[in-house]
Amino acid sequence: MKEISITTSFLVFDNLEELPNDIQNLMNQAVAIRKKAYAPYSQFRVGTALLLDNGKTVLGSNQENAAYPSGLCAERVAIFHAGSVYPEAKILKMAITAASDTNQTQAPIPPCGSCRQSIAEYEIKQDTPIEIYFMGEIGTIYQSASLKNLLPFMFDKKFL
Repeated sequence: MKEISITTSFLVFDNLEELPNDIQNLMNQAVAIRKKAYAPYSQFRVGTALLLDNGKTVLGSNQENAAYPSGLCAERVAIFHAGSVYPEAKILKMAITAASDTNQTQAPIPPCGSCRQSIAEYEIKQDTPIEIYFMGEIGTIYQSASLKNLLPFMFDKKFL
């Protein structure tokens, strides 16, 4: 038997004003689209903004459904839209923000497992890391240099 150790690291920004200007802009777009989320069941709104290598920004918000598993998270809405409209573009940066209608979210909210898997697919496909910034409604923002940093044991096509 042997033990392996995996280390991940994140940059932590105290607030939006501490972010570089381009990321502030991206996060502000994520906040704006978050407010348009369709979340009548969870009352938990998520917004995502993607910066593509062609200069385009793609937005997504969570979309729920009475048949609960049929909804889709904001990250996947944005990623799948980018993949269908700009199939050759690479995703460079992703900004994610989440807020509850019932209490203020102050801790950074990372992508769920399903979204991590979808982000992994695109990161592997494009062979370029995707910088991921995530926050709650207010407070600190975490930056991960790549999805692999968030999900070091990724499942991908090489296992099929």
